[in-house]
Amino acid sequence: MYSKGMTTREIAELIEKMYGQYYTPQTVSNITKVTQKQVEKFHNRPIASRYSVIYGDATMLNLRRDSVAKEAVHILAGITPEGQKEILDYRIYPEEASENYYEMLMDLKRRGLKEVLLFVTDGLTGLQEACLKAFPKASYQRCWVHVSRTVMKRVRVHDRKDVMEDLKAVYQAADEKQAQKT
Repeated sequence: MYSKGMTTREIAELIEKMYGQYYTPQTVSNITKVTQKQVEKFHNRPIASRYSVIYGDATMLNLRRDSVAKEAVHILAGITPEGQKEILDYRIYPEEASENYYEMLMDLKRRGLKEVLLFVTDGLTGLQEACLKAFPKASYQRCWVHVSRTVMKRVRVHDRKDVMEDLKAVYQAADEKQAQKT
């Protein structure tokens, strides 16, 4: 709440309304300091050297600084070769941009990341290039959820069910040859 621009007094009042527990603004300030240290520790922790898949996406949230405006929270989530999922990094930027992802990936390299087998992201312009610039040996694919949404925007409403069934058959095909048959 503090990072979204609420004052310590507003946070204290909100906690009291929600939970019936009063905290002084100074206590809220102390909690914020501890939380900020944990966030910094998260952003600087070492990570694994290899990930099978890294997913990248952003979501727009209303954040209050001098005024309330939507800003992009970029998220990178990874899957290790053993199948463990983890949030690798997140950052808030004024807007979603491929340069932001590149900056985050370079930071992950600084923290120990050496190899990525596959990136899966939305269709943001320049994002594939940013991922492959940071990790040239990686593969890249568009997220099927984002592909499906894009297709649905371009299909008449009464045709959507049939088109989605066909698209699902392509997605579930064992290989390219089978996908072309559907």
